[in-house]
Amino acid sequence: MKILVDADSCPAIVREVILKAANRLGTPALFAANRKIPGLWGTAVMELCSEEEGAADNRIVELACQGDIAITRDIPLARRLVEKSVYTMDDKGRIFTKENIGEYYSIRCFQIDIIKTGANITRPHNYNKKNLKSFADSFDKLLTCLIKTQRVFT
Repeated sequence: MKILVDADSCPAIVREVILKAANRLGTPALFAANRKIPGLWGTAVMELCSEEEGAADNRIVELACQGDIAITRDIPLARRLVEKSVYTMDDKGRIFTKENIGEYYSIRCFQIDIIKTGANITRPHNYNKKNLKSFADSFDKLLTCLIKTQRVFT
């Protein structure tokens, strides 16, 4: 199991939670972005991608294997990862599954269509303590579940 992070939009405080967990477990944490991400340490690996549109997303999908964990805000990327049976979540703790990714994708497409018509959609951009707690709780629960499952099968 490895942890893959769409690092371009991942808040620094979330990266810290990921790094601590990865190092505690001895699990590789790969951060993909088209710019260098500061403050990585331990088992973290920086995957510096070209500035071509979607390069980091494509690299994450290329490296992802069934049973890995991915963190991204990008719904189209989440959809691609879920299709590969990768455990996928966002930085607010929402877990994307085969059962719910279609709905999230439809909502995203609808919002983009509305924006294209000129409507002004206000979306909150503040990342707060409640978001961090939700992420940390979901991430810990997922890691715990996967570790227990691995012990059963090894």
